[in-house]
Amino acid sequence: MSDVLSTTVSVRVRYPECDPMGVAHHAAYPVWLEIARTELLREQGEAYRALEAAGVFFVVARLSLRYRQPAHYDDQLSIDVTCGRSAGVKLEHAYTVHRGEEVLATAETTLACVDRDGKLRPVPEGLLPVERGGSSARG
Repeated sequence: MSDVLSTTVSVRVRYPECDPMGVAHHAAYPVWLEIARTELLREQGEAYRALEAAGVFFVVARLSLRYRQPAHYDDQLSIDVTCGRSAGVKLEHAYTVHRGEEVLATAETTLACVDRDGKLRPVPEGLLPVERGGSSARG
């Protein structure tokens, strides 16, 4: 795996993601997390599209999201994502959504790796984070 275990992406809150008062709807946050996760994968040298073509799929098995402050229409947000403890059939990520220095939300996901039939399969070795010393993370 690449040494890239974290990244930050920018997202601008779009009008259809907001309620009539201009506050971002809670359902927009998981979409922003997926954008960040996909870009992290791309920075690691893998495109999710290519993985799918090879029969490797990731499904969200767990999502934990804590909302702290609202985001508003046209806010420029940054989403930090870090790939954490991952091994076997799972990848874990942690996220922070912020506007400038203000933390708006924190989240964690666990992704399960599946094949075309939806059966669990090992995460391809090249996608697992490598601990210092060269061994895969244990989970």
